Amino acid sequence: MIFLTTREDAAAACLRLPGAYEDYPFRDSNWTAMRHRGNNKIFALIFLREGRIWLNLKAEPMRGDFWRRVFPCVVPAYHMNKEHWISVILDGSMEEEDICRLIEESFELTAPKRRVGRRETSTGLSSDF
Repeated sequence: MIFLTTREDAAAACLRLPGAYEDYPFRDSNWTAMRHRGNNKIFALIFLREGRIWLNLKAEPMRGDFWRRVFPCVVPAYHMNKEHWISVILDGSMEEEDICRLIEESFELTAPKRRVGRRETSTGLSSDF
């Protein structure tokens, strides 16, 4: 079994995703923001709290509830909207595979919207569909 427990582990897991980059947007160097190159949205925040590294990740509300029920290290997000964000405390109790799944879900939820093709309408004008 492999576990993520350090800031470097968490950042490396995030940086494996296409177009992800690391940023330090706050005056507090404790907070590492992981962002999308396409829209600059944050999909993960990495920070030290209570002697452990924490990850804030976006989650569908029902999925967030599920993960909180299954793993005690998944809690309502620190300093974020508790309905749409969760915190994962990297205490060694959750395997890397599960943490990476949560990171990927957050990445997908915050990804740049894909532009849909254009089509011609009955009026002869093109419109997005």
